[in-house]
Amino acid sequence: MASEETTSVLVIDDNPIRASIIEEGLRHSGEMRVHLASDMHGIAATIEALQPDVIVIDLGNPNRDMLENAFQLSRAVKKPIAMFVDHSDAAATAAAIEAGVSAYVVDGLKPQRIKTILEMAVGRFNAFAKMERELQIARDALTERKLIERAKTILMNQRNIDEGQAYRIMRSAAMNQNRRLAEIAESLITAAALLDDKT
Repeated sequence: MASEETTSVLVIDDNPIRASIIEEGLRHSGEMRVHLASDMHGIAATIEALQPDVIVIDLGNPNRDMLENAFQLSRAVKKPIAMFVDHSDAAATAAAIEAGVSAYVVDGLKPQRIKTILEMAVGRFNAFAKMERELQIARDALTERKLIERAKTILMNQRNIDEGQAYRIMRSAAMNQNRRLAEIAESLITAAALLDDKT
């Protein structure tokens, strides 16, 4: 969490007694801004308006529809989510993990534990987000390498030159135009496709 002074927490719970337990635990944990929502209806607009740092969903003893709604929210919202349930089974736990719930707590709604659980949720969310960013960077790098290799092949075939010469031509164009090598490669591939269409 950013800091205790600035942490904003949205608590979603249709049971006012359970909500008050969570609110008490949060308020005793430091100066957090706690917002309460009584159900999932219109919750996307509420999240958009409040921009909470963490979302707490307390479902008590949920049915499958309640769980699925909560999991859909978790997939859609790029925020740490801590979910409390009274009972669970292996399938529901696996579905929570798959949906990206940062903390899925069974029978653990005690005020003194809430701060620790939220910190764990934020930590897991941040670690997962970092892994996703690194994976996307690796995917982008692989895509760019493939573009560059394809563009080099096109140049080699068109000009009857070797790989080193093709690479130097592309690198020189990138430097002269102040563009990335992958952008030059993409332009070459597009131009070659257009020329092929005309023939």
